[in-house]
Amino acid sequence: MLPRREVFPHVIEINYQARQRLGCCVYLVFNDQNEWLLIDIGYEDTVSEIIEMIRQMDFPLANCKYLIATHADVDHIQGLSKAKELLPNAQVIAHPSAAKPLEEGDRISTYAEISAQGISIDMPACKVDREVKEGDVIDLGGDVKLEVWHTPGHTDGQLAFRFGDLLFSGDNIYRDGCVGHIDAHHGSDIPDFIASLERIRDCDAKWLLPSHGPIFRNKRELLQSTIDRLNTYLHMADFGTCAVDWPLQDEWDEELLKGFDPETAE
Repeated sequence: MLPRREVFPHVIEINYQARQRLGCCVYLVFNDQNEWLLIDIGYEDTVSEIIEMIRQMDFPLANCKYLIATHADVDHIQGLSKAKELLPNAQVIAHPSAAKPLEEGDRISTYAEISAQGISIDMPACKVDREVKEGDVIDLGGDVKLEVWHTPGHTDGQLAFRFGDLLFSGDNIYRDGCVGHIDAHHGSDIPDFIASLERIRDCDAKWLLPSHGPIFRNKRELLQSTIDRLNTYLHMADFGTCAVDWPLQDEWDEELLKGFDPETAE
């Protein structure tokens, strides 16, 4: 059996657990009865490895109650159909705006097909069992309840989830102040994005658990700097980005080897 490397009580992040980057952040949230859920799943080719790791941590596979999509981008949800096959008791949960591309396997709106960049991968369709919206609660049982936040901007169906002092913050913001990419064809909206970031800035969650990169403290100055930057995008006719790398991912690869310690985290 594998020891459980909890980043916070009742929360395991699969990349930290594995001590290597497997893809997007995949959060396993569990209660005292060993019932559990996953927030995002990543690409299809890592699903079997992730679920085997979970089994080796002594979580009964039959006890997975929910598979939650933060939003319908391929790097978060390509593996949902396969995960559902391996975890048949789990309900797939998404925002209504994410449900349609998920259920249709829409390769364009999920970014599985970007011809200009030579990207063309499968996007298996997956039935959404439950649609959630702002203010809903995902109740795992016991004291483990996730409050649903609708945080549009990166996509129109982007969700975040409040759990005590933690906010599973999706692609809203990362530790270096970067945000999920902004692209009109999959529902990005800069004013909505700014409003979502302002909400995160003003909330009293102590930690942000993003969909990419390291967990980090909720720092007002970081959020404000990012909000200020996005405000400038409202007035740029040539807005767009074609970055060639992302240094934060390299930093995270190194940090995963060390594990996560809230006492020393930034």
